[in-house]
Amino acid sequence: MEWKIRHIFNFTAQKQWGQGFCAFGFHGKSGIQYMLQYNEHWLGCLTVEDKFLWTAGAVDKGLSHNYIPFSVKHPHYVAELPDDSLLVSSNGTNEVFKVWPDRKSAELFINTKRLGLQDIGNCVYDEQGNIWVHEIVGCRVWKFNLAGEPILTLGNGQPGFQEGTVPFETVQFNWIYDLRLGPDGNVYVLDSKNFSVRRINVHMNTVSTVVGTGEAGYSGDGAHALTATLGSNPSEHFDGPFSLSLDEAGNIFIGDTHNQVVRMVDHSTHQISTIAGKHPAESDKRNNPLETDPLKLNLPKICSMDYYGGCLFIPDWNDDLIVLEKRH
Repeated sequence: MEWKIRHIFNFTAQKQWGQGFCAFGFHGKSGIQYMLQYNEHWLGCLTVEDKFLWTAGAVDKGLSHNYIPFSVKHPHYVAELPDDSLLVSSNGTNEVFKVWPDRKSAELFINTKRLGLQDIGNCVYDEQGNIWVHEIVGCRVWKFNLAGEPILTLGNGQPGFQEGTVPFETVQFNWIYDLRLGPDGNVYVLDSKNFSVRRINVHMNTVSTVVGTGEAGYSGDGAHALTATLGSNPSEHFDGPFSLSLDEAGNIFIGDTHNQVVRMVDHSTHQISTIAGKHPAESDKRNNPLETDPLKLNLPKICSMDYYGGCLFIPDWNDDLIVLEKRH
């Protein structure tokens, strides 16, 4: 599979909107785009005209007449529920909120802090009506029902790694930076300090390693994903890849942050390859909006990627947003 550059956006330091896409956000199933302003503690829903349909959170920026106040701190992820509500994980408070845009209201849904979760990340809704929440430093994955009650915990809170397939009861992780639902209905875990991707098989109650050896490096392109190594920088607080996404065919995309590249695992061949970025990157160089070669992109710190409608959205902490498109 080949990719071409569709857009390169150079945001200002203030991230002025109205230039197309936002630098940190997620698409809903119908293409609705949710923008999260992590450090300013608010989020919003963008229309196709780049206007805010509504905003919500601890801060009202005056960008929409529809503002929903609630005490989120560092919003991390948005998940859509079948009842038209949204789940928002609040990394800074270790809580999950439910937001009703149509009702202009929000409420605390899961007090994960009370349950002892450490540094929560994403909240993902699966096809069976369950909600999956992961702890970053806590090294655990939790499953909740739609009432917000915990029904399963994976991991014992201590870092560990298993190369093959293990049952739910014995699995261990090591700093989970991302969690996504795959088109097969299974849950995929970016097991970052293990430099790997793990698959939670929700039908077999097992966890399998699908990318990585457990060791750091930059190797494996053109070979099976289980032979690959992913980037490390032990001097960084977050050591390991930051971002994970999947497309409708089950291809896996990894924001290999400390290798400054995007890696893709082909669903049919299980081969891994680099599809964007150059190694090493230049720390302070912005991308030229006229660049046409994905392998010449400068991606010094890839954060939270998103896939929708044949496009892969790659935000970088230098305030660039790259949109790649599948080449037909």
